[in-house]
Amino acid sequence: MKIRVPATSANLGCGFDSVGFAVNLYLELEILEPSNKWEIIHDLGADIPHDDTNLVISTARKIAPELTPHKIRMTSNIPLERGLGSSSSALVAGIELACAIGGMNLSAQVKLQLACSMEGHPDNVAPAILGGLVISTYSEGNLEYVKADLSNVGLIAYVPDYKLSTVAMRKVLPQELPYKEAVCASSISNVMIASLMSGDFVKAGQMIEQDRFHEKYRAKLVPDLEEVREIARKHGAYAAYLSGAGSTIMCMAPPAKTDELFEALTKKSVSDAEVLKLVLETQGSKRVD
Repeated sequence: MKIRVPATSANLGCGFDSVGFAVNLYLELEILEPSNKWEIIHDLGADIPHDDTNLVISTARKIAPELTPHKIRMTSNIPLERGLGSSSSALVAGIELACAIGGMNLSAQVKLQLACSMEGHPDNVAPAILGGLVISTYSEGNLEYVKADLSNVGLIAYVPDYKLSTVAMRKVLPQELPYKEAVCASSISNVMIASLMSGDFVKAGQMIEQDRFHEKYRAKLVPDLEEVREIARKHGAYAAYLSGAGSTIMCMAPPAKTDELFEALTKKSVSDAEVLKLVLETQGSKRVD
């Protein structure tokens, strides 16, 4: 049995901690034979544990402590600590692993509640579970979400060669915003969501790039952001924004413009970044028997 979980891109500028969509990069688990202890086989680097301290296994055991240990083979083409939901995909994979081995048939809603209770916010875990574009809120244990369409949008990810941890990137954020600033930031986000839902991606892009919640505080740690944004504008993109906590910069563009934008960003990157042409993944986490 195999489990597949997509990568995600969250925030979309002003949709901080509440908006994200799934893309066609994946973490995959293959469930092998039962064992006397948990073992997770991978070649993702020395920092990723091979035992039950791995996030996938520790998540599964939180949900179902009595699970029979297994050998698991894990592969992933999701860049680690680059703002594409690598940790969220591991957490969701752990939930799916618990369901698969434990014989649990949990609904998407229950999986979302579990993921949010562990992650603290839904922007990455919701699209990882549901697929597509998801606008969601999680407060005091209450989760609400709307899944929406994001077709006819091309995606180019500019992935720098340095990592940025979510914990470190949250430390640069203010603890509070002045009331007027918060109202303005919220209104920008409202217009962005309305524009996305109505298919006005030009206006949505304008709002994305006017974020006041997080990008202006984090931009100093992602020196490529403004240059990539200028290249994206020059080549007809709707917007470029810091994906998650970074360092990836996601560009949204008309599909007809993605090839030229991909070429322009590839020329800029030389060897210090990877440029990926992506598409929206409409399916979320799933088991493949």
